[in-house]
Amino acid sequence: MDLTEARETKAQLTDYARDLAERYGVGVTAQAASDAPPADAVRAPTLALGLAPTDEPGTFAIAVRYRLGVPAARAVVRRVAAEVGAVDVRRTGRIHRLDGGPSARDRALAPQPPVATAYALGETGRVRPLRPGVSIAHVDVTAGTLGAFVLADPDRPGRVPLPDVPAGVYALSNRHVLDGAPGDGVLQPGPADGGSDPADRVGVVGAVVPLARGERATVDAAVALLDDPEVDATYPVGRVTTTAAAVPGDAVEKVGRTTGHTVGRVTAIEMDDVLVGYGPELGVLAFDDQIEVESTRPGSFSEGGDSGSLVYRADGVAVGLLFAGSETGGTDGTGLTYVNPIGSVLDALGVRLL
Repeated sequence: MDLTEARETKAQLTDYARDLAERYGVGVTAQAASDAPPADAVRAPTLALGLAPTDEPGTFAIAVRYRLGVPAARAVVRRVAAEVGAVDVRRTGRIHRLDGGPSARDRALAPQPPVATAYALGETGRVRPLRPGVSIAHVDVTAGTLGAFVLADPDRPGRVPLPDVPAGVYALSNRHVLDGAPGDGVLQPGPADGGSDPADRVGVVGAVVPLARGERATVDAAVALLDDPEVDATYPVGRVTTTAAAVPGDAVEKVGRTTGHTVGRVTAIEMDDVLVGYGPELGVLAFDDQIEVESTRPGSFSEGGDSGSLVYRADGVAVGLLFAGSETGGTDGTGLTYVNPIGSVLDALGVRLL
């Protein structure tokens, strides 16, 4: 299928899959998912559908993802796959944010805490000047990753107001890494990696794109206004200022607090109905238009604590912001990574890459 045909087919199958899920007994819409217990909602037989690469350049298959261990889900997959010839079917297990929690405010909020400092391969220590890939977090959160540096963009109105600091430099990460009220302290390294306030304070929460229980989402993103605008924006591949839409099959990389530098490939784009567990605070949220990545080396592309990492091509073009991962899936079964499209992230915050 070419891109237009694949998109049309996916749209038709999405309605069909949701109808089948209702018939098989556990229909999950965004609202139903948020109202149900998180474990039960993630186990529902709802499918995530997107566009996957094929062996023939310029053509696409329908990416079908379902949760391991749910017989009803497999039945729905068979019915959906029967409707179209070109499908790429994978089991994912449950999908969680990769994580900023648990927080000091409520340790029940985090489904997957970050990997312990001693086992992290990335940069968990104090780093000055700040650079991408290091540990960072709100003062009451454990640890995530500083993905990139951004500036206010007058050509993007944004969905949330930024502080009135015209020359301000911001650190970009996930909402669940920097979540808090504007003006709250942000630490590098994050508290789970030994950061303390005020000794390791590097700035304050600048803006947070809201996530709401029962509402569909596209991005999990936030920025911190930095106290010191002198940063190292060239690590690890030079100054990343260009963005592009991810293409199935793209070779991508990231530098994260937990797994350090990893490489992978885009296995699907425009994934809808990606159900991500956010704990009791938000339940399970349905994310649309997401990018899926698998590792191309032994081990996973990301683990807990890598949330907020910038995902980029080898030529230094940014494609997305990492925020979640699955329990299983990928070529070696170590899990799949889910990424917000970078254009959607920058538009939501009203910023551009430094």
